[in-house]
Amino acid sequence: MTDVVHPLDGNAAAGPLSRLFASDVTGAVVVCGECGREGALATLALYGRGTGLVLRCPTCETVNLRLLDTGRTIHLDLRGCLRMSVRVALD
Repeated sequence: MTDVVHPLDGNAAAGPLSRLFASDVTGAVVVCGECGREGALATLALYGRGTGLVLRCPTCETVNLRLLDTGRTIHLDLRGCLRMSVRVALD
């Protein structure tokens, strides 16, 4: 007997993801993908204003987060971030 897994589509993740994106992320804990530094997003070094933002690790200067807001679409690139943890309020 074989267990066949039938995955749901991405719509099934809407509820949990809405909790993440509705939170104040300045207190989110970011782990740098290069040096492993762990700290609040608010402690990262911000470069850029307006449509493009770059947040760098204050220890090794690796780019942890890039955000581009075109007005119609927000692009979030977390390639330099090993992990981001957001504390959410309990229901």
